[in-house]
Amino acid sequence: MPEFNSKAELVHQAVPVENKSTPWRSLVAYWILGLCNNFGYVVMLTAADDIIKNHSGSHDEEKGPRDCVYMSTGAILLADVLPALIIKLCAPFIPFFVHVRVALCIVVASAGFIMVAFSDTITMSIAGVVLTSFCSGLGEATYLQYSAFYDKNVLSTWSSGTGGAGVFGAASYTILTIFGMKNTLLIMLIVPITMGVSFWIILPRPSEEDQKTIEVQKRVNTEEISDPKTAFINKIKKIPSLMKYMIPLGTVYLFEYFINQGTFELIKIKNDFVDTKDQYHWLQVDYQVGVFLSRSSVNLFHVRHIWIFSVLQFFNVILFTTEAMYYYIPHFWIMLVLTLWEGLLGGAAYVNTFYRVSSETKEEDKQFSLAATSFSDSIGITLAGIVAILVHNKICDMPLP
Repeated sequence: MPEFNSKAELVHQAVPVENKSTPWRSLVAYWILGLCNNFGYVVMLTAADDIIKNHSGSHDEEKGPRDCVYMSTGAILLADVLPALIIKLCAPFIPFFVHVRVALCIVVASAGFIMVAFSDTITMSIAGVVLTSFCSGLGEATYLQYSAFYDKNVLSTWSSGTGGAGVFGAASYTILTIFGMKNTLLIMLIVPITMGVSFWIILPRPSEEDQKTIEVQKRVNTEEISDPKTAFINKIKKIPSLMKYMIPLGTVYLFEYFINQGTFELIKIKNDFVDTKDQYHWLQVDYQVGVFLSRSSVNLFHVRHIWIFSVLQFFNVILFTTEAMYYYIPHFWIMLVLTLWEGLLGGAAYVNTFYRVSSETKEEDKQFSLAATSFSDSIGITLAGIVAILVHNKICDMPLP
């Protein structure tokens, strides 16, 4: 990592300056950063069923009439999102020392993988998940803020990368579990290392050709350091204007994560081409494929009325919940189609929301607006985790249809 002679350098310095002939470097770097930032988060959710089963023992009293463990994967979801929620709440209001944040992300993400890999209790496993969540939340807030120094198309590649994390994270964990959960998580330590390579080597400094944008962002960051109280008050005043982005995004995430962590492990279609014990993993993979496809779509088309995704996702909640209760869908491939649709809606809501924020906010407000809007998805996911635990246990107690 380079040495820094002042706070300004610590905030802004990166590797060689990007020019108009090499915009691909920032696009590629942001895709990789999105992939690495969300990778651990996705892996922990995909591994949630295994983490719980590894520590639940074989006590019959822990299971309901449907042979489901009362501690749902919603518990892992809460551990995987609450630290991110806290850091996303704080990050927009603290000085933007980007290199310190990125280094902290890499160290904490690595510690999370190692802790879960060597865990022998559910408490230790959840602690590892918490560390991974901290990295994901800090990384998302940091990279979204830093994107204000670049062309808004980096938001498209960032969103695509986070979608790619879903596919590669869920699929790689599902495939690599043949080596056991411990070895799989240790192999994945390559991901935090790749994040560092992408940020400090591949990502160029913001282009000096766009002096107006750079000077505005430098002025904003300097004001935050010199007069933090005034900066904090000004940021609080900006939040109401962001609600038109935050409320639709938060509700979409509430609905989709309730589906994923409240119903997926309860849906068991027997005598089909995928064994019931593997269906949870493949539904997660399928969902992430939908997210990846839609998060990669904004340069082809974008949707201004983002509230429509909330409405459509609510209908999915009804469908998946009733299926978990009554088992009326006859084939697993139908579930895969519906889950792909659910993922497409979630990914589209994310990328179109941040594209609108980047396009519609003033330059001096862009850093804060992008970071603050990211807080809303964590609120939705947190609420989803709480509701998922309650609903999961109620359905567990229901007799089989």
